[in-house]
Amino acid sequence: MPHLIQPLDTEDPLGPLPQEFAAMMRPELPSLIKEIGIEVTRAYPEYARLLDGPNGLAIRVGVEQSLSSFVDLVAEPSASTTLRDDMCRRFGRFEAYEGRSMDTLQGAYRLGARVALRRAKKVGQSYHLSPTLMLSFADALFTYVDELESLSREGFLEVQSQSGEQGEAVRRRLLHLILAGRPVPRSAIADLCEQTGWALPEQVTLIAVRAPVGLDRLCADRDVLSDLSDPQPHLLIPGPIDDARRSMLEQALPTARAAIGLTVPTALASDSIRWARRVLELVDTGVIDDAPFIRCEDHLITLWLLSDPALLDHLAQRELAPVAAISVNRRERLIETLRIWLDTRGTAAQMGELLDVHPQTVRYRMRNLENIFGDQLVDPESRFSTEAVLRALRLRARSDAPPA
Repeated sequence: MPHLIQPLDTEDPLGPLPQEFAAMMRPELPSLIKEIGIEVTRAYPEYARLLDGPNGLAIRVGVEQSLSSFVDLVAEPSASTTLRDDMCRRFGRFEAYEGRSMDTLQGAYRLGARVALRRAKKVGQSYHLSPTLMLSFADALFTYVDELESLSREGFLEVQSQSGEQGEAVRRRLLHLILAGRPVPRSAIADLCEQTGWALPEQVTLIAVRAPVGLDRLCADRDVLSDLSDPQPHLLIPGPIDDARRSMLEQALPTARAAIGLTVPTALASDSIRWARRVLELVDTGVIDDAPFIRCEDHLITLWLLSDPALLDHLAQRELAPVAAISVNRRERLIETLRIWLDTRGTAAQMGELLDVHPQTVRYRMRNLENIFGDQLVDPESRFSTEAVLRALRLRARSDAPPA
C-alpha cells in the first residue's frame, strides 16, 4: 500500500505518514469501531437489522479487519491485506444477494472514514501533530476507503455476472448437500454458502410439498432454499416456523399442499424432510386428515406408531397371540373392549356407553380378557406394548392398508 506512506506529487507535497502514527491510533481502535457502528446503523437502519441477524458477527469482524489493516499498513507498508480484501469482496457480494445497490455500502464506508478522521483530529491535537501531517492522514484514509469500495465492487459485480438460473442451481446444490448429511465435508457446504451469500443456520425446518407446485419468489423470503423440480418437491426454512414464516409460506405457495417438518439442528435436516414426507404419505392413505399445511408436530405419536409397518405386524402377532385362535367376530369384540379399557380405564358403565352395550356385557368380556391374557394385562410393560399395538392398528385401520 505505497499510497499510505509516500508523499503526493503536488506543488506543496504532503509528508508521508510516520510509522509512529500507527502506535497513536491503535489504542483508539476498540472504541472507534464501536463509534463507527453506532453512526453507521443510525444513518443506515438496514445495517442495524443485519448486525442483529446471523451475519452480525461477520460484519463486525469485517469492520474491525478493515480498520486494523489500515493501521497495520501504516506501521508496516508490506503487511498482508489478504483477509481484508476477502472480507471487502464478501461485503460486496452480500449487498448483491440482498438486492441493494453499492450506494448504501459506499455511504457506510465514507461515513466510517469521516468518524475515523474526526477521532484522528482529537488524537492529533493531544500529540500536537502538524496540520500537514493531518492532511496526509486524511488523504491516505480516503484513498484507502476508495480501495475498500473497489474491492467490494468486485464482489458485487461477481454476483451480478451470474445469471439467476446459475444462482438457483448453486442454491439447489447447497440444499442437496445439507440434506445429504455426513459424510459431506462441511467445507463443501461452506463454499456454497460463500457463493450464494447464504448464512448457515443452527436450526432448519424442512417442508415437503406435493407436486406439481410453483413458488412465488416475490413472496418467498430470500433465505428459503427450494427444489420444486424434484419428484418430491421440498423447501428449507432457516430456523423455526413462526407466524411470519407461516404467512410467507401461504403467500409463496398459494395452491400447495404441504407438510411442515420438525425444526431440527441443521445436521439433522434429512430427518425433518423424512418425517414431513411420511406425513404426506399418511394423508394419502387417510390416516391423517388433509389440509393445506400440516405440521408434523401435531402428529408425532402417529408418526412413531406407524414408523415401521413390518415391525408393527410382528408386534401385533405377538401381543394379540392369545386371541388368535378365537373366531373373528368374537375376537374383534374382545379387542375393541380391551382397547376401550386401555384407553379409558373406565367403569363398566362408562365403557358400556362407548361400546353401546350393557355394563354386564362389559364385565363378561373383561373377565374373558383377564382369563385369556392373564399377566399380560397386569405387567406394566406388557400392558403398554399391547396398548401401543392397538392404537397403531386403529390408526392404520383408517387407511386402505391390510390389517395385521
